Amino acid sequence: MPMLDAVVIGGGFYGVYIATYLARKRGLKKVLLVEQENQLLTRASYNNQARIHNGYHYPRSYITAHRSRINLPRFLDDFPAAVCGDFVKLYAVARRNSKVNAHQFIRFCNEIGARIEPAPAQYAQMFDPQLIEAAFLVEEYAFNAAELAAWAMKTLSSSGIEVRLGHRVRACRLASNGTTVDITSAPEQIENIESLTARYVFNCTYSGLNQFGDGFTPTTTKLKHEITEMGLLEMPSSLRGLGITVMDGPFFSVMPFPARGLHSISHVRYTPHKYWYDNSGDDPYQRLKHYDKESRVDRMIRDATRYMPGLNAATYRDSLFEVKTVLHKHETDDGRPILFEKSK
Repeated sequence: MPMLDAVVIGGGFYGVYIATYLARKRGLKKVLLVEQENQLLTRASYNNQARIHNGYHYPRSYITAHRSRINLPRFLDDFPAAVCGDFVKLYAVARRNSKVNAHQFIRFCNEIGARIEPAPAQYAQMFDPQLIEAAFLVEEYAFNAAELAAWAMKTLSSSGIEVRLGHRVRACRLASNGTTVDITSAPEQIENIESLTARYVFNCTYSGLNQFGDGFTPTTTKLKHEITEMGLLEMPSSLRGLGITVMDGPFFSVMPFPARGLHSISHVRYTPHKYWYDNSGDDPYQRLKHYDKESRVDRMIRDATRYMPGLNAATYRDSLFEVKTVLHKHETDDGRPILFEKSK
């Protein structure tokens, strides 16, 4: 096979977007995208809250909040078919154990220019006033991951990008004229390995950043992995058109999940099942594969019901388990910066 211009590893949202950018904006002719799953956008790009952030979630990280505010309009303009905005979005502040109070949250939203107003009485009265200090009406959206996946396939095809689904990169090695990438369609075997050489290689694997040997030097930023559970609920009619988040501490969030026509529920205390710090050769996805996925959604609902009693009528339908990777240094401020490092 002739030398490639670029290999992009990972068929999530970032991998697809970067591959498209290389072909359309930078003029690269031979771009290959490799994804170990049999479909695009089926891992972290799918198994999450489907929240399109507008800054509210990060009162302890102004940089993340500011970037969310800047990037939101562009996402809404670029992917209108995937955007869901036909729900009422409520943020509430707990009286106890919250890292911000209602006054601080209002000031934070005003400083980043995010819309906030007191929740109308019909919504405010859904919360337990003994546990909730204040409830607010805000502007936030959800995305439909199935629509984004359809965009991904169409865009890659029209951009002339070759896609290898069901293939996994086993190793990357520096070569005299670029980087050699070993890929296989049988990840558990050492046979049937195909070696390709590319001028550039982009590792967009999220939790697998340090799993390809000497071809990629380990990230200088320390990573922390978590096995997480996102519950999917069928909401009672009284709550079906709502998105609810209680800030900022060991609380819960309920968001529309458009790809399934359900709502997701997550909880700061119960969504993370276990965690560990990244180590090269310790594959996070294999840890997830062999993890006993015992649901904790009952505990999420039980605690959330204390703050919003109507959630007791929600019906559990499914759980999404995934590896969530965060930067260790941002655990205290909950910041979510974009990590981009050049391998040396």
